[in-house]
Amino acid sequence: MSSTTKNKFTEGNIFSSLLSLALPIIFANILQSAYQLIDTFWLGRLGADAVAAVSLSFPLLFLVLSIGSGLTLAGTVMVARYQGANNRKAVDFSSSQSVFLIFLTSIVLAILSYFASGPLMKIIGAGPDIIEDSVTYFKVSSLGFVFLFLFFIFQSLMRGIGNVMLPVYIVLFTVILNAGLDPLFIYGYGPIPGYGVAGAAVSSVITQAIAATIGLFILFRGKHGITISLSSMYFNMENLRRTFTIGFPASIEQSTRALGMTFMMVIVTSFGSDIVAAYGIGARMLSFIVVPALGLGIATTSLVGQNIGALKIKRAEKVANLSAKVAFFGFTGMGLIMFLVAEPLTAFFIPDDPQVIRDGALFIKIMSTSFGFLGLQQVMNGTFNGAGFTKASMFISILGLWVVRFPLAYILSYILEMGPVGIWWAFPISNLIAGTVAFIYYKTGYWKKRVIRDRSFLTAHE
Repeated sequence: MSSTTKNKFTEGNIFSSLLSLALPIIFANILQSAYQLIDTFWLGRLGADAVAAVSLSFPLLFLVLSIGSGLTLAGTVMVARYQGANNRKAVDFSSSQSVFLIFLTSIVLAILSYFASGPLMKIIGAGPDIIEDSVTYFKVSSLGFVFLFLFFIFQSLMRGIGNVMLPVYIVLFTVILNAGLDPLFIYGYGPIPGYGVAGAAVSSVITQAIAATIGLFILFRGKHGITISLSSMYFNMENLRRTFTIGFPASIEQSTRALGMTFMMVIVTSFGSDIVAAYGIGARMLSFIVVPALGLGIATTSLVGQNIGALKIKRAEKVANLSAKVAFFGFTGMGLIMFLVAEPLTAFFIPDDPQVIRDGALFIKIMSTSFGFLGLQQVMNGTFNGAGFTKASMFISILGLWVVRFPLAYILSYILEMGPVGIWWAFPISNLIAGTVAFIYYKTGYWKKRVIRDRSFLTAHE
């Protein structure tokens, strides 16, 4: 890659570098979450049961995707470091290896998910009125995992080198396409039959396949900063070791987050399908905060990684400090706005159910008070990941979800008999604790000491 791209992220104004990375990533992530929002909008017209069926599937889909997401994060971190060190050969080889590994992983996960869909839905507590739709939606969605994973690794590699706009154009195109295909496959038109809940999954798989094909074409063509090749796609043990060292803790972090969502759903389903629908709407609104927070975290990972690759540790720390301020104050402001518009937001998705609107709005209002801490945690995790210290992110996420949120939700809702409101309060309390712990740990500076000790990323083996 040219020196101008290197200088842009390892020299000059940090705020403009962060913004030029973060805004396209956040926009792409919001567009990707629009897949679920578009599904929810159209399915909401079928009724609360249809929304509940998809809401049940969502944590399990997230769990499966999260298992492979560590590999995509490892791709971002390694490519960012090689880009910072101005080592184009290592960028290309590492990228080819990442695509190869994610392809194999996605095939295994797609097969397992398809055949485990029935038992998984029963474990999560799907009621007799929604289990058939939940299983069908999950089965069809699992067929698209290979495409989804391949596009994710394309996106991660592009982000690693700082080419963040290209994925945005592709995501924008596929989301618009999905918005048109959703009503077509859900309700049917002309010769195309309506598939109901499964139709939402069918339209998503079609658009995911198109996105993956475009991404692979760009990577093999090699005109946008990375050139992958079939000759570099084999089991290279040194690269596998590095990917595993960075990626495995990241996969555990993502998986524990998804499992936390899944177990939370088990508590939620015990209060009936109206509360499941309210929780589903609240979770969608939460994704509008989590998605940009993750985007800012990924931008921080890429920028910290490139500066570490260029051996500019002090500049990497300045990136983290600035990201922390932007996250805390920015997301606190977003939380305030969401607090004020909670009821009309909920009513937009399920317009004809006053009880679901009340419950969903209360969930959003209670959660919104802690969004600044949620943003802070994601940026700190992004810093640790950029430094290759993914174990820190893993432990903080486990603390927030498994040590605090899930047990607290159970204690508040059942033992203290607060009902669903107890589940809602577990969210801001866990965000506050996890965000504070992440920031305190960052301030100890241990992540810098690890980087100074480990310089192995400056060499690449083929």
